[in-house]
Amino acid sequence: MRQFIRHPLDIPIEVRYDPDNDFELQTTQNFSYGGLSFHSEKPIELGSIISLRIIYLEPAFEVTEAQVVWCQKSGNKYIIGVEFPDPEDAFRVRIVEQIYQIENYKKEIEFKDGRKLTTEEAAKEWIGRYAASFPDP
Repeated sequence: MRQFIRHPLDIPIEVRYDPDNDFELQTTQNFSYGGLSFHSEKPIELGSIISLRIIYLEPAFEVTEAQVVWCQKSGNKYIIGVEFPDPEDAFRVRIVEQIYQIENYKKEIEFKDGRKLTTEEAAKEWIGRYAASFPDP
């Protein structure tokens, strides 16, 4: 049984598998309060500590210690699950996820209704419409 509810979110992230190497661009699969999963071209050993950078934000949001807790083959790639041992990192990633949802809402409203919202206006509308259904940890 999962400890936290997972919900899909497809955003670009950068992953550094080893402190001696550069970050590599990957895509998330889903987020939960305790961690996230992402697509990778290579498997990662369980227990490994990796760094993640969410490049959607300026400046980029970085978690320097995410622990690999599972790795599953999926076609010719892998899906890697990580958890955030630091509760503050877990909370901050949750906020990043909500910011991404609000920005997507802003784009969707402009596309569907032709309304251009400021980020603040989009946040107020999104909170009013969706915050109650946004899964709690």
